[in-house]
Amino acid sequence: MLANPSFHAPLLHTNRWRLPLSCNLHRSLRPKKAPRSSSSLLFSSKSCSLVVRALAESQASEINPSSVEAPPGVAQPFSVKIPVGDRHILVETGHIGRQASGSVTVTDGETIVYTSVCLADVPSEPSDFFPLSVNYQERFSAAGRTSGGFFKREGRTKDHEVLICRLIDRPLRPTMLKGFYHETQILSWVLSYDGLHSPDSLAVTAAGIAVALSELPISKAVAGVRVGMVGNKFIINPTTKEMEDSELDLLVAGTDSAILMIEGYCNFLPEEKLLQAVEVGQDAVRAICNEVEALAKKYGKPKMLDAIKLPPPELYRHVEEIAGQQLGKVLQIRNKIPRRKALISLEEEVLTILTEEGYVSKDETLGTAETIQDLFEDEDEDEEVVVDGEVDEGDVHIKPIPRKSSPLFFSEVDVKLVFKEVTSKFLRRRIVEGGKRSDGRSPDGIRLINSQCGLLPRAHGSALFTRGETQSLAVVTLGDRQMAQRIDNLVDVDELKRFYLQYSFPPSCVGEVGRMGAPSRREIGHGMLAERALEPILPSEDDFPYTIRVESTITESNGSSSMASVCGGCLALQDAGVPVKYSIAGIAMGMVLNTEEFGGDGTPLILSDITGSEDASGDMDFKVAGTEDGITAFQMDIKVGGITLPIMKQALLQAKDGRKQILVEMSKCSPLPAKRLSKYAPLIHIMKVKPEKINIIIGPGGKKVKSIIEETGVEAIDTQDDGIVKITAKDLISLEKSKTIISSLTMVPTVGDIYRNCEIKSIAPYGVFVEIAPGREGLCHISELSPSWLAKTEDAFKVGDRLDVKLIEINDKGQLRLSRKALLPNANPEKPSLKQRTSSKENAASQKAPDKGTTKKAVNMPKDGLGEVNVELSNDTSSNPKPVSSHTTNSAEGDALPQKIIKRLVSSGRDEPDTNKERPKKSISKAVTSVSNKDESSLVNGEAKI
Repeated sequence: MLANPSFHAPLLHTNRWRLPLSCNLHRSLRPKKAPRSSSSLLFSSKSCSLVVRALAESQASEINPSSVEAPPGVAQPFSVKIPVGDRHILVETGHIGRQASGSVTVTDGETIVYTSVCLADVPSEPSDFFPLSVNYQERFSAAGRTSGGFFKREGRTKDHEVLICRLIDRPLRPTMLKGFYHETQILSWVLSYDGLHSPDSLAVTAAGIAVALSELPISKAVAGVRVGMVGNKFIINPTTKEMEDSELDLLVAGTDSAILMIEGYCNFLPEEKLLQAVEVGQDAVRAICNEVEALAKKYGKPKMLDAIKLPPPELYRHVEEIAGQQLGKVLQIRNKIPRRKALISLEEEVLTILTEEGYVSKDETLGTAETIQDLFEDEDEDEEVVVDGEVDEGDVHIKPIPRKSSPLFFSEVDVKLVFKEVTSKFLRRRIVEGGKRSDGRSPDGIRLINSQCGLLPRAHGSALFTRGETQSLAVVTLGDRQMAQRIDNLVDVDELKRFYLQYSFPPSCVGEVGRMGAPSRREIGHGMLAERALEPILPSEDDFPYTIRVESTITESNGSSSMASVCGGCLALQDAGVPVKYSIAGIAMGMVLNTEEFGGDGTPLILSDITGSEDASGDMDFKVAGTEDGITAFQMDIKVGGITLPIMKQALLQAKDGRKQILVEMSKCSPLPAKRLSKYAPLIHIMKVKPEKINIIIGPGGKKVKSIIEETGVEAIDTQDDGIVKITAKDLISLEKSKTIISSLTMVPTVGDIYRNCEIKSIAPYGVFVEIAPGREGLCHISELSPSWLAKTEDAFKVGDRLDVKLIEINDKGQLRLSRKALLPNANPEKPSLKQRTSSKENAASQKAPDKGTTKKAVNMPKDGLGEVNVELSNDTSSNPKPVSSHTTNSAEGDALPQKIIKRLVSSGRDEPDTNKERPKKSISKAVTSVSNKDESSLVNGEAKI
């Protein structure tokens, strides 16, 4: 920046706007009329022309860029270490992002988060919602990676990034001062990630420090920490490895004196433990906030307190006089839609009366807009803002224009803002003074609950949960591993989620017209809260190998729709036949903090099962989900300065009583959940083979597994490196076909095995290839086809012929050599010579008569590929073969014990129950989902009942 080191440009401020000097302007020095011992700087751009004249010392006529350490108005670089838990975080500012209103980099280990805060120069229209936007992004380069997608750069915000944006936004918003309408943007990037120190809690603290150092007016500094619990010991900001063993995942944010936000998930943790964890987190937050407050006082920028514009106090009195009596009647309307329409009508009436009385003018012209327009004159003109009001002859300058006096009218926006505040005040007063809420309930009352399961016949599981005017339609879909949700994260691991809940909030649920499209941040946040609440009650993947998807569509909404999704989702899971561990419920709690204002004793009033109006007008939104005795998920947002631990304890205990009531009502669901798999749900069969056999199932380029899927009609075959094979099918027939083929592929043949009725698949000049089992072929050489000499193979055999063969050799490559001749009666009945007996012991042994006491095996392969494989055993006496189930024929156990597997032969599916009774301990492949003769969809002790 071209500037004199001794010159510090003043900031231009007015009562309603501030003009940026740090925008991207073309800077140049223009020759001027020789001033009196001064040098001038000219700033120009296409959109605006501003000239700042700087007074300088006479000896400093030349600029030395090398001597400039920092631009004027920019804080000098500094860094400080702040203790957090058992280590320190490093906070640095003034190095990066110096043109932002506030920017910091916070380092924990080798994880670095950079956060900036910027404000709009011109205030936006007044609103009841602070214009704050937060964006958080995890750069793949932080972990030395690139995106796995087609476009090798970061794209739209991922779901977990949206969740962290909400974690940053929610604790900061209550600290923003009312009446400040400059649009504010917080940007946060993960620049480095070491895989141990999580960046989410670090991003909350970094945003709080950046805001404290910026010009944004706030009440207090904010910080956040994560609390884990390993071995009954609480850990502040635990590493990712420590979190693997943690029973609690809690994020606490607040100020040095109060809690502003908590969010966390646990495994049925009691309320007492949760309160202890929050207390530990609050102590850590308080220590960080004290350090941040000291930094802000020393290095922070002046706050823009002059930009705060509140509605005039007289307007509150006018609105209360006009609408006070009618507000009391309107707030007694119990139903949401009629009450909302009555409030809109009353608001219009207040505006009309104030306009008729001359207090509101719709033709009002703001002085701010004119002032800014006067400043942005023709860009070709040379203008100067003269320091200290000095005017030099011949210089073009802007005359100081005083701000236009405020008109004697109230703006229409101010009237609407005041009307909303007065409405909230009257609602709170009615609850405190009368002890009754808008729908007539007591503070701890629960709305009427009604639930229904199985209302969607083709869905795998469905439930409709209604609580008052809040209603959730939950639908469960079961699938295989391919239905799992893939997550692209910073760690170079392909993460799969086998359970996920998707929450949708259409505008029709509140009787409005709105946009439909991609899920909003609110929908993503509510869905994740419900998902994490239900996750602890799900069975393990070994017990229930399905991927589970829950859809929660809010069909009516008047408060705590996310907790309705928890209740509806739990019922839908049971209706889908998912063996959940417990039933859980969720409830939303509210609060009126300052009861002394309305004649109370000062004790905060806790409200159970709040409605939408109580959420908007209250001071707290506390959602708790869990069983009667333990918590699985919780989320609290505070809309005032914060709450203390005693208030939180009261809310938790009252929420526990509310959950018990809701669980009782859920047990009265009519009709009840089916608690069995739907006949439309897919079947999943699990097999265990030797890990080295997996490549045989897959085949080169996946050709073999694809051919099995096409041939049998199953939906998917999923293989794992540890030898687990999962077959997903819609019906039992296709499942059995694929199971038989895979068993045949992974079997270990033994020399001497006999295979009956095998089909010739192809003919070569040197022999024929015979399929001894589905997908398993061997070569029968032309010399082994007949005892007599054959000139050509085609002369005696053709493709499709069936013959009996014997396995006589397995070479080093695993290829099978078969013989038909070894099973034929000897054409020459003469006694073989001694040379023949000694040179061919194996062939001689195979051709001995059965009455000699030898053991002979015979495998019978029918045309459908699913027939029996029979073993003939004769040892002085003949024995009848005993067929066994097909899934035990060539399993991994058989690989380990080949002598036992010789006697295990494939049988048809209808013979399987007998074999399961005979040898229950020998079964290695387990059918997790099986079909009964009655409805084809029962789960019996995890074993197939066919």
